[in-house]
Amino acid sequence: MTTLQLPTSATVVTSVRPPGLWRRVSDVASLTYRNLVHIAREPLQLSDVTIQPILFTALFVYVFGAGVTMPHGGSYAQYAIAGMLALNLTTSAMGTAVGLSNDLNGGIIDRFRTLPMWRPAVLVGRSMTDLLTAIICTAFVAGTGLLVGWRPERGILYTLGGFAVFWLFSYAISWGCACLGIISKGPESAQGVGLVILFPLAIVSNALVPTAHMPPALRSFANWNPVSAVTAAARQLFGNPNPSMLVRAWPMQHPIAASLLWSLVLLAIFAPLATYLYRRRTTG
Repeated sequence: MTTLQLPTSATVVTSVRPPGLWRRVSDVASLTYRNLVHIAREPLQLSDVTIQPILFTALFVYVFGAGVTMPHGGSYAQYAIAGMLALNLTTSAMGTAVGLSNDLNGGIIDRFRTLPMWRPAVLVGRSMTDLLTAIICTAFVAGTGLLVGWRPERGILYTLGGFAVFWLFSYAISWGCACLGIISKGPESAQGVGLVILFPLAIVSNALVPTAHMPPALRSFANWNPVSAVTAAARQLFGNPNPSMLVRAWPMQHPIAASLLWSLVLLAIFAPLATYLYRRRTTG
């Protein structure tokens, strides 16, 4: 008869999670990757940052641009590309609201709550995904712009600075859309309300036409609109025509400072608010 002897001690293998900040970074990276995998499985999710920018750029430059007279002359294509970036990046931010609302109403967040993860990583991961899609959108708008005659005039560093101004603003707007996605009852309502808010914000600005001939009330709103500040800042950095520099409103006289200030203010408001709303909705 043989006797089976068990070892007196056993080594228990456990997964080791990085502590502190690195654990949070790991959680954000994991959720960002998860969102990118979903996009890879359904590439049409990127239609608003790939197909739409090409269509909008060609439409506005060749159709509407033919009827727009630029102050002191100049090419509408040179003027319009910064506006196309503003229009596409602002409206595509609705993807944050739709994606987050879909997760919250689809049950996946309940599964995330059972994991030992940093709870705001869901929000940060979503915002990082949308920042990456904003960069893709910028590439498509810029590429189409180059084909229709747009040229940045101040070199690569200033051009990247103009893009970075848009990326920061898009990131800030995505946190506002995150709040909308959390409080909405479903993806459809999030998209509908987001369109009602963001589309007029993008249109009533200097993105597509100079503001000089707008009615006084709309002109005042447009000159203080954050989209106008970001667009004017990009035109200044690109070295493109910027009629807004003749407007006496402070944001138009200091567009780079105004755009950075608007982006930081929006982040300071909406990032904590989204975190609070998310905790309140997922607690219990």
